[in-house]
Amino acid sequence: MSEAHTPDGPGQHSGEHQRPDPGAEQRTDPRAARRRANERAAAQPGGAQPGRSRLGGLWSVFVVAAVVLLLLLVFILENSQDVQISYFGVAGTLPLGVALLLSAILGVLLVAVPGYARIIQLRRSAKRGSGRG
Repeated sequence: MSEAHTPDGPGQHSGEHQRPDPGAEQRTDPRAARRRANERAAAQPGGAQPGRSRLGGLWSVFVVAAVVLLLLLVFILENSQDVQISYFGVAGTLPLGVALLLSAILGVLLVAVPGYARIIQLRRSAKRGSGRG
């Protein structure tokens, strides 16, 4: 007999350990299956999924801004009681909602203006530093 008999079947040697299939886990993982499907769709012409665009991002910002403005309007209308405001000798009356909104805006400006000035200062410093190299 010139052929060796292999009890484990053709092409396999008895006593050898079989290595696990590295792709077996990926075939059972649903995330890997979704990723492969997305890769296949992107590889096909015309089958690519649309990504984020600038116009889509702008639309999202517009919707969020509209909701915030609507909430501010409701806040001002619900807080319409007049309050006495005095600031460095200037006195007057404003609706409570308007007074609170103005104080919030002034607080934001109090933080934003020096922060913006610092950003400009750092950019100028970076431009001067990159010109030396």
